[in-house]
Amino acid sequence: MSAAAGGSPPLYSVVIPTHDRLDVLPEVLAALDAQAGAPPFEVVVVDDGSTDGTAEWLAGLRPGYPLIRLRQPNRGPAAARNAGVAAARGARVAFLGDDTVPAAGWLAWHERAWRERGASPELAVIGRTEWHRRLRRTPLLDYLNEQGLQFGFALIRDPEQVPFHFFYTSNLSLERQLLLAEPFDLRFPYAAWEDIEVAYRLSRRGLRIVYEARARVEHDHATDLDRFAARQERAGYCAVVFRHLHPELGSFVGVGEVGPPPLPSRLAHRLREGLARALQTRPVSTPRLWESVFRFHYVRGLQRGWRELEAGVPEEASDEPESHPAGPV
Repeated sequence: MSAAAGGSPPLYSVVIPTHDRLDVLPEVLAALDAQAGAPPFEVVVVDDGSTDGTAEWLAGLRPGYPLIRLRQPNRGPAAARNAGVAAARGARVAFLGDDTVPAAGWLAWHERAWRERGASPELAVIGRTEWHRRLRRTPLLDYLNEQGLQFGFALIRDPEQVPFHFFYTSNLSLERQLLLAEPFDLRFPYAAWEDIEVAYRLSRRGLRIVYEARARVEHDHATDLDRFAARQERAGYCAVVFRHLHPELGSFVGVGEVGPPPLPSRLAHRLREGLARALQTRPVSTPRLWESVFRFHYVRGLQRGWRELEAGVPEEASDEPESHPAGPV
């Protein structure tokens, strides 16, 4: 483990927003104590209004690295990340989730990726997020991680030129100054699209994203068909926020000039969803069926967002687990 020495600023600030995840946060922070060959780093944990004793537990923690503890009323992960970036001292920020446990060489691989590319200030490095080894793997989980809507790592064609919508704050490093100039937008009511939106702004300023698969974290947040469908509905809602901010990308998020597409047949959807639910624990892969089910919920979220935002009805921020965009629909 390599932490910042004395009072000198570290090279990296590992920023972790957290809300009621005391079941796994200690494992995340212990894994940072076990980093091997890492550059100098500090850790900034932003407690986003937890009610499970997180603040008290953090107060008693004495890790081997410099630890900055912040606490704020519950405002969502975007506001928590902004607060962490503002408090950080490192030249670079490395983001983790409060449920993404880094491997022993995680930060060393981020630093190697930076060095191999000349440490350009316009660089961002995403690592690989895998399911935690203690979770029961299913074809649905593998689909979401590799081909589907959560990460889709298998869809990255060129690791040296990664599109902006792969900007995953569960495992990401970039220059702190970039985020001070372009912070996360707080107008997203759920944890969806806010990271992609800041990546789009940064890409217009010349940001280049690369993928370093050896910088691994394990994601301890299992999901199932119903839970992920609900997440896709929230993602659809936030896609409308994205479209309002960047109308030129309306077709990318699935919203036309007159609004979202119509919902597919509800009867057909109920039949497909029932079949998908019955098969989800079986050792069978049904990607077209899953895509159909999740698309229905995404479009429903688009429609709800379009109605409420057009009518000016505000939504509350949420700390639900992050759902990455569904892409064009």
